[in-house]
Amino acid sequence: MKALIILGILATLALIFFQYTRSKDLKKLFVALATFAAIISLAVVGNLTRPVIPVFIAHIIFVIMAWGGLMVYLWKEKYYWWIIFSPAVTIALFLVLEALTGSGHEGALLG
Repeated sequence: MKALIILGILATLALIFFQYTRSKDLKKLFVALATFAAIISLAVVGNLTRPVIPVFIAHIIFVIMAWGGLMVYLWKEKYYWWIIFSPAVTIALFLVLEALTGSGHEGALLG
C-alpha cells in the first residue's frame, strides 16, 4: 500500500511537470505544486483523526476527492477549491469532537 502511495505521489509530480513542459505556464505550475503540497499536508495532519474511525474514513475519501480536484485543475484548468480543501473539514470536525467529549485519556496517568 505504501508503494502505491509513493507511486501516486511521483506520478502526480511527473504529470504536473509534464503539463508545464507542454504549456510553459509558470502560474499553473506554482498553483499546482502549492495545491499538491496542501493536499499532502492535509493527508498527513489527517492521521490525527484515526481514533474516530468514521471521521478517518471520511477524511480518506476527502483526500482522494482533493487529489481528483487537482487532476481536474491540471486537465481542464478549473480550480475547485472547496473540493481540494475538503479534508480540512474532517480535521476540524475531529477537533470539535475532541473539545466537546475529551480524549478519554485524561486520568490515565493519575490513576
